[in-house]
Amino acid sequence: MSSPAAGTLSPAAKAPGVAVVVSTLGVTQILAWGSSYYLLAVLAQPIVRDTGWPLGWVVGGVSLGLLTAGLASPRVGDSIQYRGGRPVLAVSALLLALGLIGLALAPALPVYLASWLVIGAGMGAGLYDAAFATLGRLYGQRARRAIASLTLFGGFASTVCWPLSAMMVSHVGWRGACLIYAGIHLAILLPLYLFVLPREPKQAITAPAGKEETAPSGRAQGRLPPGTAMIFILLAAAITIASMISTVVSIHLMTILQARDIALAAAVALGALVGPAQVSARALEMFVSRYHHPIWTMLGGTISVAVGVGALWARLPIISAALVFYGAGIGIESIARGTLPLVLFGEASYATIMGRIAMPSFLAQAAAPSLGALLMQSFGPDITLAVLFATAVLAALLVAALWACLPRSTKLTAA
Repeated sequence: MSSPAAGTLSPAAKAPGVAVVVSTLGVTQILAWGSSYYLLAVLAQPIVRDTGWPLGWVVGGVSLGLLTAGLASPRVGDSIQYRGGRPVLAVSALLLALGLIGLALAPALPVYLASWLVIGAGMGAGLYDAAFATLGRLYGQRARRAIASLTLFGGFASTVCWPLSAMMVSHVGWRGACLIYAGIHLAILLPLYLFVLPREPKQAITAPAGKEETAPSGRAQGRLPPGTAMIFILLAAAITIASMISTVVSIHLMTILQARDIALAAAVALGALVGPAQVSARALEMFVSRYHHPIWTMLGGTISVAVGVGALWARLPIISAALVFYGAGIGIESIARGTLPLVLFGEASYATIMGRIAMPSFLAQAAAPSLGALLMQSFGPDITLAVLFATAVLAALLVAALWACLPRSTKLTAA
């Protein structure tokens, strides 16, 4: 919809090879996700057993972190647009390390929860949205394939870090595991950010569609031109709903499957299909993305999630197929989350837009565990799945409405 304003700097020309940057961000994303968002999947029960703190409060630390990440995201996006991703990602490593040290040393529940506030700020500055914004700032429209490649790494975060966390807990306890993860951030992630990612020149933050609205300090005021406001709202709403659905399903999937009279071992085996389906769909999308506009990726992802959740709700006999559809859908949705804003709004405002989109998405993820638990406790798994299916259909309709708003030439061509 827009192209960068004349004279916009092109730091990609001075950056290391795309493969080097993507691989660096891929490794850091695995460790950043594994030591924050996925941390309590393994550590929650050991923390409860050791401290006696209520499980709800212990697990609530992640929700508190996601809330903080959401509130910080607009500022993160502006900072990446203005300074580049290198300093912001470096700060994220410091914040995550500081928060993890706080967890390890927490003598009481309030200190534990306060540490999650720090971790949340690190999540906002260091997870997918910040990494996507960094790639967009570096490579402009050429970042689409790099973003797809990065999500392949991210898909292995739980696969790598859950066993790693379990091993550390068994040898040094949960507090020792937090300290080791903090050391990893300081000894591995921070140097990678500082010495591999290129230093980028500061640049003014430009509003979408080439309208520059820069404050005297050089920071953007963050307003959207009227012609793009509706597109932004539809896109942000679809991404937010998709994030909420994936969070609820990831937390409650085992309970839902066991309610179908599926034994725990079989439920775990079925749930394990989601990860490979995500990675496979992302790999396929990476190779075919050059042939279509990312709006089709987003539409295909939302429809696939709706089909998967709807099949679970309808109790169709092939549960594995439903989970493969669901996994493939959330897999390519994560790619569209990074590539579609880049194509729609242009590289000159991409990082700022990503920060604005990330805010409601993180807030929805923060609320999703409690909302899902409330639905499960009040109405049971069938009604919960019905609500999730209706919500997934709504997300697909929002993407369809977004498609209808785009110019015909935009919809029919690849980015």
